[in-house]
Order: sequence, then structure tokens, then C-alpha cells
Amino acid sequence: MATSEKMAAEPGATSTTTASMSSNDPLMFLRGAGYISQGFPAPGLRRTVRHITGHNADGQAIFLSTDCGDHHRIVGDGQALGNIMYSTTETPVDMKDDKDLKHAKDHEPPLHYQNGSVLRMIDFSPGLLSPMHRAVSLDYGVVLEGEFELILDSGETRIMRQGDVSINRGGAHAWRNITGNGTLPGRMLYVLIDSKPVITAKGEELGEFLAELGPYYERDGGKE
Repeated sequence: MATSEKMAAEPGATSTTTASMSSNDPLMFLRGAGYISQGFPAPGLRRTVRHITGHNADGQAIFLSTDCGDHHRIVGDGQALGNIMYSTTETPVDMKDDKDLKHAKDHEPPLHYQNGSVLRMIDFSPGLLSPMHRAVSLDYGVVLEGEFELILDSGETRIMRQGDVSINRGGAHAWRNITGNGTLPGRMLYVLIDSKPVITAKGEELGEFLAELGPYYERDGGKE
């Protein structure tokens, strides 16, 4: 598990976690080092809030909370910031007695949960290029702010602008923040849903690999 330290909590949010990595980590040499140092949100991006609902004694829907998420994690040398908006560990979700709420609040999820889901917002520093990586999951990606280049291991690329959506079916990929020609921060929202193994037409199984991102998603030994 990655070494981590807790930073001071911000109003309306829990503490931010920073994971340490060695000085020879390739992430350290990409653009944007040190851009994010104070937690959510990244400088230049709005302070997005989430609203969680529940029910009163009569079964009417009510708002239970309005905040900025329970789990924030700085990635790399201050180059990105992950904000967990919600996560679940089973499908269908058991909402009786707020079971799902309690787990989501008390547990920062791994990259994705077996049979569950993770709603993760990521703030990118200007010009940041992520390592090539693959999650064995079905991932929905939405550009909330800025402009991004989605790069596949085949060499194919697509430009995504605000409101555009990617549906990544276990493909190896990288993200480049090209907002303002690489001079401004950007923000993505991802929904990660567990999947069965990814098998190629040749019958080969494509495994999960996270490269330098791995230590930031280790929780209780990795995927739960």
C-alpha cells in the first residue's frame, strides 16, 4: 500500500491524501508538477458540490447532505486530484438503513469495486499527460471542464471537449489535458463499473495495469 499522509481538512470536505512516490517516478517529469497543493478544487476550477438524497419517515425524498465529497487524493507531484463523489460495493445496491451511505463515507475505494461502481472526478493540471494504463472495467468518461486528448495504445486518438463522453471497454489508454493549449487546468468525471475479464478475438485475456498510477489506487491489497 502506498505511503500516505493526511492534510488539513477543508470546510465541507474530509481530509486530502497525498501518496509518496520515488524521485525516479516518470510522473514527476511530466508537466504540471506542484500545481495542486491545497486539495480540492485544483486552482482555476470551480468548487463542484454533490447533493445526496434520502427519505423522511413518510417516505418523501429529502436532501441528506451537500458537500464536496468524502475522499480527495492528490496524485503525482501535485499534478492531479481525485475526488470520490460516491462508490458502491454491490449490484443491486442495498440502501436499507443507509448501508450504502455509510460504506461510501467510511471507505475510500480502490480503482473499482468487484460488482460495484465508483464515481470519480479528477482535476488535471495544465498540460498533464497520464501514464498509459488499463482498468478491467467499463468506464464512462465525461469532460466537465476543458479539453482533453484520449490516446489509445493502438496509437489512435480523439479530442474531447466539454460535454463529450467516452465509453472505454477495458482499453489501454492515456489522457492529455490540452485545455488552453496546455496552459489551463481541466476536469473529467468517470463512472467505473466492474466487468468480466476482457478477452481478445485471439482468446487472450487483457490484464489490468496501472503503471505509475498503481500506488494511488491500492486499498486493502488492491481491487476489492
